[in-house]
Amino acid sequence: MSKNHIPLSQQVVLITGASAGIGAALAQVLAQNFLGIRLVLAARNQEKLTHVANYCSKAGAEVMIVPTDMSQIEEVEALARAAVLRFGGVDILVNNAGYGQMGPIELIPAAATRRQFEVNLLGPLALIRELIPVMRDRGGGRIVNISSLGGRLAFPFGGLYSSSKFALEGLSDALRMELEPFNIKVSVIEPGPVTTEFFDVAGKGVLETVADPENTPYRAAFRQLEKLQERTSSRAWTAERVAQVIVRSLTDNNPRPRYTAATAGDFLLFMMTKVLPTKFVDRFWQKFYGIDLVAQDWKKEQSLKSK
Repeated sequence: MSKNHIPLSQQVVLITGASAGIGAALAQVLAQNFLGIRLVLAARNQEKLTHVANYCSKAGAEVMIVPTDMSQIEEVEALARAAVLRFGGVDILVNNAGYGQMGPIELIPAAATRRQFEVNLLGPLALIRELIPVMRDRGGGRIVNISSLGGRLAFPFGGLYSSSKFALEGLSDALRMELEPFNIKVSVIEPGPVTTEFFDVAGKGVLETVADPENTPYRAAFRQLEKLQERTSSRAWTAERVAQVIVRSLTDNNPRPRYTAATAGDFLLFMMTKVLPTKFVDRFWQKFYGIDLVAQDWKKEQSLKSK
């Protein structure tokens, strides 16, 4: 039977970041809808992983959990080896683990910058490298990299996050062309706002990297950042809804290079990358993230100093 026609229920799927949010939702959707599917679930939190695994097992999936820190390349490589040892191979890799390091670029310490790229880019890349030969030997496979609308559009205070996702998208485009001869298909999923722990983690990351936001020139934008989840909640998708888009990328005979998972996402990307002038787009995001308020504060400070 052609690799393309093997039922998903007979395949091995490795999901990173599977303890919560999109990764957990995807594991549960797959277990519910594809009886007998084999899942390898990876994340740092073993307790949460076990909870997700128990749910999936009860739904009829065969599940293996591998606690993994995606910033540690040796752990990532061990994850791939463990999956192959248990199931004989991996048919589908979903690189979902990731987070957003928010804040003005000049204030993010080097260590936090490095970790952003380790988790969002270098870890997934290491896993891909390990599994390409395995998939090739099995006659093909699929690699799905979870990016973001922020992987196509850069936002103030999200420069490091967007940079890591831009890089992941470039990597995916190159892999899609390189791996086609081996029947390994590569797709990118681009969610918009999602009702997950993303904003909580991002907020915690700001506090860990910027000791006193109020004592910086960006204080007004930091205040706006605190309201970001509330301001985007009306457009946010559930993790389960995003998971359904990922499932579509796994079941389409000819998967698309990119799937947006956001309300009017394709239209937004088209308008902001192809139609509207860059200066207009810049002003929109500056206002949305409070950079216009930063400008007002700065002008007031300079005016007071000159008196």
